[in-house]
Amino acid sequence: MHVVLLSVRAGRGYSREAEALTADYLRRLMRPFVAEESTVRTERLLLDAAEAVRKAGAAALVMADGGGQAMSSDGFAAWVQASREGGKRTLVVAIGPADGWSAEALQEWKSWGALRLSLGPMTLPHELARLVLAEQIYRATTILAGHPYHLGHE
Repeated sequence: MHVVLLSVRAGRGYSREAEALTADYLRRLMRPFVAEESTVRTERLLLDAAEAVRKAGAAALVMADGGGQAMSSDGFAAWVQASREGGKRTLVVAIGPADGWSAEALQEWKSWGALRLSLGPMTLPHELARLVLAEQIYRATTILAGHPYHLGHE
């Protein structure tokens, strides 16, 4: 399964350390998962990128949003597995603008049947949210592969 991690970052400020950790988790995905990441400057550019992947076919879509559904790591892995078994070949995970998704974007993602996923009630900086999502994607691949990384911890 091809994983695409998309995020909006309007400014230049970012942590090289957080970027390196995010990239490391994405490199470590268990086969048959492979990943790429892309950062764009606006919500519209992110939506266009997600739409292009969606139109290419067989994509499972996830939008990180504080108003979304909270899931355990096992629950997220099960959702990924169900998506794969349902014929999805690409997993698109998106983090929107710092001030939250616009009403238009929320409606667009909803019309695409995207999973609206909450990382919890705390507000996280984008870099940390990207890192958490990259780790959880990696964790999902280890759970699905039966690898001992997860060890049942939530």
